[in-house]
Amino acid sequence: MRAKASSLHNSDATTGPADRTFSIGGQVLTASKATPGLHLVATPIGNLGDITLRALETLAGVDIIACEDTRITRRLTERYAITAELKPYHEHNAAQARPKILERLAQGASIALVSDAGTPLISDPGFKLVREVCAAGHQVIAVPGPSSVLTALSVAALPTDRFFFEGFLPAKEHARRARLTELARIDSTLVMFESGNRVQDSLRDLAAIMGARDAAICRELTKLHEDIQRAPLAELAARADTLETRGEFVLVVSPPADDAGVMGQDALDDLLRASLVRSSVKDAVAHAVELSGRPRREVYARALEIAKDVRGDDGED
Repeated sequence: MRAKASSLHNSDATTGPADRTFSIGGQVLTASKATPGLHLVATPIGNLGDITLRALETLAGVDIIACEDTRITRRLTERYAITAELKPYHEHNAAQARPKILERLAQGASIALVSDAGTPLISDPGFKLVREVCAAGHQVIAVPGPSSVLTALSVAALPTDRFFFEGFLPAKEHARRARLTELARIDSTLVMFESGNRVQDSLRDLAAIMGARDAAICRELTKLHEDIQRAPLAELAARADTLETRGEFVLVVSPPADDAGVMGQDALDDLLRASLVRSSVKDAVAHAVELSGRPRREVYARALEIAKDVRGDDGED
């Protein structure tokens, strides 16, 4: 027989069905029925012990948990003996799932939205659901907790007073290098996600474009094989070939130095090559002048030379 459940509440509010419970260390706790609306619940990024008490109570108290991958979320709910119904909500089914969620909310349901790891809406499609839920007049409640962005910033040993979160870098080389050239002008610590099969190339591009900056490679944060490497970008790029690429990565790069106002020649050439693939010489030059801090005459002359190689023309357009 189950021991009498303890409650996290001191009020006399009705706690709802008997299965609105969760378990910690063998102790069963009762959760009140969650407030009607959409609850954005942050979940652990690796270590299941990082879940908050409020998150557990919310997940146990809602009618439905909408999640990216039910298999991943089930590991969490089984760990804490939560029996709420799991429903998939991800980028491939979102258009079909959103109306059903809105219908349930209109009926007074309480629904939790979780991602596979971390805080919902950070590099996932949940914002469209939140926007429509708000437009329909339903309540949206945040249940904050783990975030790989903030975790990486906290251990990178780099400035944290201002930071810019980029998310995932473009997969293709030209687009990635062009984007990194734009990011190089931002006077803040940069935080980027990267996949294991591209992290080595991204490190080399970062070193080539951003030069002598300190950085950190944060791999498998909070997990058993967590690995943090802190060094100048050039050093990290030099060891890229020996880097363990299995797992999930967050890259953190320090802001530009005070004297880093003019872009180097290699970075300028990379920017022009990437721009000339999709833009006219005139537009590519205007873009490069704005980002590089170099004189227009110098940039224009270099663009004409590169256009011959990139497009096989004289660049006069």
